[in-house]
Amino acid sequence: MTVFTQRRFGCVWRKAMWLGFLFFLLAGCEGGQQEKAEQERLVRLDKLQQLPAGQAEPDSQSLRIGVGAILSPQGTALSYQPLIDYLGRKMGKPAILVQRKTYQELNDLLARNVVDLGFICTGAYVEGIRKEAMSLLVVPLINGKSTYRAFVIVPGASPSQEFADLRGKVFAFTDPLSNTGYLYPISLLQGMGRQPETFFGRTIFTYSHDRSIAAVMEGLADGASVDSLVYDFAGKRNPEIFRRTRVIWESPDFGIPPVVVPRTISPEKKTLLKELLLGLHQDAEGERVLAELGVERFAEPAPGLYGF
Repeated sequence: MTVFTQRRFGCVWRKAMWLGFLFFLLAGCEGGQQEKAEQERLVRLDKLQQLPAGQAEPDSQSLRIGVGAILSPQGTALSYQPLIDYLGRKMGKPAILVQRKTYQELNDLLARNVVDLGFICTGAYVEGIRKEAMSLLVVPLINGKSTYRAFVIVPGASPSQEFADLRGKVFAFTDPLSNTGYLYPISLLQGMGRQPETFFGRTIFTYSHDRSIAAVMEGLADGASVDSLVYDFAGKRNPEIFRRTRVIWESPDFGIPPVVVPRTISPEKKTLLKELLLGLHQDAEGERVLAELGVERFAEPAPGLYGF
C-alpha cells in the first residue's frame, strides 16, 4: 500500500469514526427525547391525587343514574333502561345510565356527586353510610317484602348438600362489597374458623350475580353465593337456571338493596326523585317500568331495616 493510499485510507477511517460518533450522539439525544416523551405520557399511579368530595361532572343538564353491577352490563341495560327513560321524561332532561365494573367505583361516583341517583347493593350501602357518602331514598318492595337472602347454589348434578361440602372446590364470589355475593359466605367461613384461601380450592370474582349463576350453570364454578331476588327473577325468565342449578343453603333475611342519592344532592332534586319513585306504581307506564325490574313498587324504608 502506497503512502498516498495509507493517508487516504486513514482519512476515510477517521471520517467514518467521526460520523459514527456523531450518529451515536444524535441517537442518544433522540433516544433521550423519546424517553422523556414516554415519561410524560406515563400515568404515575404513585402521583395520583384524590378528587375533592362533592366534585361533579359538568353535565348538570342531564340526569345521571348509576346502577351497581348486581347484574351484568347487558342485564342492567335491559332491566333499568325503561326506568331511566321514564325518569328523564318526567324531569324534562336526558337521562343517562352510568355503570361501573365494581360496587366501590359506583360508591365513589356517589361520594363525588357525579351521579344523581344510585341503585346499589346492601353491602355497598352500609359502606357508603359508614363513609358518609350517600343518603337512603327509597327501597323496592318485592312480593310484599323489603328483604332478601343469600342463596348458595351448586350445579344440579353436584353431590354437595351443604356449604361445608364445597371445601376444596371452585367458588364464585360476586364483588368484595357484595352482601350476599361475598360478605355472607365469608361470615359462614369465619363461623367455621376458616378462610377462603385455605377452604376453597380456588375462588373467582364474577362482578355480577347473573354471571355467578352462569358460572355455576356452565361448570366454571362448583358453587356461588348469589342474591335470592336475582336468582328467582332470572329463573322465572329462564327456567333452565332452575333445572341446571339448585340451592343448598339460605341466609337469614337482609335489608333489600336500596335506592340512594349523594349526600350533597340538592333538597329539591332529592324530593322530586323520591316523589317520582314512590308514585311509579300509580300510572300505567310506571307499572310497565316496574314489571321490567321485577318490582311491585318503591316505598319508604322501615326503621332499622339495615341494622342502624
